[in-house]
Amino acid sequence: MISHNRPTLGKEEIHAAKRIITSGWLAQGEEVRRFENEFCQYLGLPIGHTVAVSSGTAALFLALWALNAENKIVSFPVYVCSAVRNAVAMARAKEHLVDVARNSPNIDLEIINKEKPHIVIIPHLYGIPVDIKCSKGIKIIEDCCHSLGAVVDGKSTGLKGDLGIFSFFSTKLITTGGQGGMVASKNKHFIEAIRDYREFDCRDDYKKRFNFQMTDLQAAIGREQLRKLPKFLKRREKIFKMYKDADLELLDVNEKGKYKFTPVRYRSILKSDHPKALIKQLFKNNIKAIIPIEDWELLGDSSLFPNALKLARETVSIPCYPSLTNREVEKIVEKIIIA
Repeated sequence: MISHNRPTLGKEEIHAAKRIITSGWLAQGEEVRRFENEFCQYLGLPIGHTVAVSSGTAALFLALWALNAENKIVSFPVYVCSAVRNAVAMARAKEHLVDVARNSPNIDLEIINKEKPHIVIIPHLYGIPVDIKCSKGIKIIEDCCHSLGAVVDGKSTGLKGDLGIFSFFSTKLITTGGQGGMVASKNKHFIEAIRDYREFDCRDDYKKRFNFQMTDLQAAIGREQLRKLPKFLKRREKIFKMYKDADLELLDVNEKGKYKFTPVRYRSILKSDHPKALIKQLFKNNIKAIIPIEDWELLGDSSLFPNALKLARETVSIPCYPSLTNREVEKIVEKIIIA
């Protein structure tokens, strides 16, 4: 069976994990600090402008906490992972659901600029980056869980908003061994506040904090994955191009915008009038594909969000990950064409 997705791990990650295990220090320590610094360098931020945490959801909650989101209106798209809604609820904010733009998996910013919430969460879904143009006064959290390595107008996603958050879950662009996340910001005040919140134990004050720490074991794996990221992204791009060259209709960036976009191919999302039948046919040929977000997974009444509903009913996510072979890609193309 050709998996829909799988992590790409090798001997380097095994050696890194063994190094930490034999060191006798597994919890948050020097390895986490090094991972944070290397992540800053990758994004083009000064050292000290990132915080490694336990998950992408934790990263989003902490970004909301840093913006004092409690009782504030937070807008986010209805077409997104439920972790976004969960983080907003944890922050005790007031959710405001928004449709995606037409023919796009990303949030409709025209609605945001018209309704002017206090905070907006902008996912760069499937690795397709957003041209962020928000009205003055709206705080912005960029959800880069799908877009590590994507660039808009020469800058990495995550740097245009007030804060950017990243996930290192096992099926993301890189993993820290199954779970993990990162918060990044140009504003070091936010990062220092989040780092203080993360350091929950042995403090000489009465502030309430929580354990959102990443372990050195996770960070060691993450450092190896980050080194491999350029190679991972290059391979994903090649696979995406093979699909495009076969005339498969995939979601992609809108080249008509003002800025130059460099997407990353976290997902290859195929447009289809019969997604469930296609998925069933591929499965019969030992190929796993999925509907990336089904209509029942939309976070609100689907009748109120027509663009999101259309995407949910007319898209299929086909395999796209670094360890996928050319022969497997050719087989996937062949079975889609004859389906």
